[in-house]
Amino acid sequence: MPIPERNRRALPLSAFLSLDDFERAARRRLPRPVFAYVSGAVETNAAWRDNRAAFDAWGFVPRILVDVSKRTAKATLLGREYAQPFGIAPMGIAALSAYRGDIVLARGAAAEAIPFAMSGSSLIRLEEVAKANPDAWFQAYLPGEERRFAPLIDRVAAAGFGTLVVTVDVAVLSNRENNIRAGFSTPLRPTLRLAWDGITHPRWLFGNALRTLARHGMPHFENSFAERGAPILARNVERDFGRRDHLHWGHLEKIRRQWRGKLVVKGIVHEGDARIARESGVDGIVVSNHGGRQLDGTVSALRVLPAIAAAKGAMAVMVDGGVRRGTDVLKALCLGADFVWVGRPFNYAAAVAGEAGVRHAARILAGEIHRNMALLGVNSLSELGPERVTRL
Repeated sequence: MPIPERNRRALPLSAFLSLDDFERAARRRLPRPVFAYVSGAVETNAAWRDNRAAFDAWGFVPRILVDVSKRTAKATLLGREYAQPFGIAPMGIAALSAYRGDIVLARGAAAEAIPFAMSGSSLIRLEEVAKANPDAWFQAYLPGEERRFAPLIDRVAAAGFGTLVVTVDVAVLSNRENNIRAGFSTPLRPTLRLAWDGITHPRWLFGNALRTLARHGMPHFENSFAERGAPILARNVERDFGRRDHLHWGHLEKIRRQWRGKLVVKGIVHEGDARIARESGVDGIVVSNHGGRQLDGTVSALRVLPAIAAAKGAMAVMVDGGVRRGTDVLKALCLGADFVWVGRPFNYAAAVAGEAGVRHAARILAGEIHRNMALLGVNSLSELGPERVTRL
């Protein structure tokens, strides 16, 4: 019989040997609806499954008898050097999983010298996150109305963010029926089932939910626009997600003119869109199917990465979706990515052990990359290319 969450002892971080270990622990730590929101995808989960399957379709072709004693995984992205070729991807309402989740992720990333992008669908003011990590990126979901997105962009700039990420694959809310079946919805609706899930997960209830209410009040969507958004329990919370279906390339050109920092477009899977983004003057793109959370059946980023990388020009090409191992990171780099983003595993790590968990997760992935570079026979990331992998 499974041990009830309230009777489990917290495992020491040394017991976590892979990113998947954090997911198993988070499943026990978090109430079912919250875990379902983080882990879930849409409809049949086809896109979510393909994100992992795509990595399994490639194998390495190592070289031997290479002196790899001086290998380094340092990577340069948009003019800045990082300790590793991966960063923490933007994840909505992270503070629902971990106490002050966005700040925990931001501080963990800063401590490990990797980038962090905070989500516009966050419950903590962007100014607080920028203070915790002045090098953080801000990711926005923008409506197709300049009068609404222009003030937000000004606010992001005033807070000190140097990189703006515009996510473009969310024209409408996706069909996340799996979340509803698990008891999660937006707005979050108090029910007896939800209350029971909280009571049976006391470490989350007292360590996050009630602690947040006592110290910071009812969580709001803080960064959808220049002004404060609706409370997470408000019936009209969906208004913060409206009119995204009006957003088009003309708006992106206006954003480019207004935003003086680095501009990244996230959610591209078509080579033609990558070319338009390049011609629009963006600094980088993230090839992504949103973790399988938007259009079910969308091709995984890794499958279209080589063609997009070939058309990138001066843009940085980043990728996310399904990354769980150092081998995944290296395969993406071999296939043309300049950088890799990892989402859910860091959310799980924050839920389980806060900032220490985030740092430990980063070190696990970094350790795998360092080890696998040696086994692959490379000393620097610049040595990685399509000749190092083959289709299985």
